[in-house]
Amino acid sequence: MNDEQVIKALAALAHPVRLTVFRALVAAGPQGLVPSVMQEGLGIPAPTLSFHLKELSAAGLIASEREGRSLIYRPEFERMAAVLGYLLANCCQGGGSCLPALPSCLKAPSP
Repeated sequence: MNDEQVIKALAALAHPVRLTVFRALVAAGPQGLVPSVMQEGLGIPAPTLSFHLKELSAAGLIASEREGRSLIYRPEFERMAAVLGYLLANCCQGGGSCLPALPSCLKAPSP
């Protein structure tokens, strides 16, 4: 992960609607959500939701998969973990002893 990738991810999350959508996808977990469920649950019009999903996808924070006629959006947990890892890499001068334990879904894979 480099500065540019982290900035792009953080910029994508720096909008109230995108943050709300991303948090809803994280709450849904690996099974993800279809846009109609997000629209209904979050009260976001379809064109607005589509725009924000595109931005989150471009930042690598979410992915979509076609299942039949539906698109299912899922959070990219590894990417989210990489962003958090990047932000916390030098915590306590690299010792990391001040960090709380991360939930298993946020742990980046070992290199």
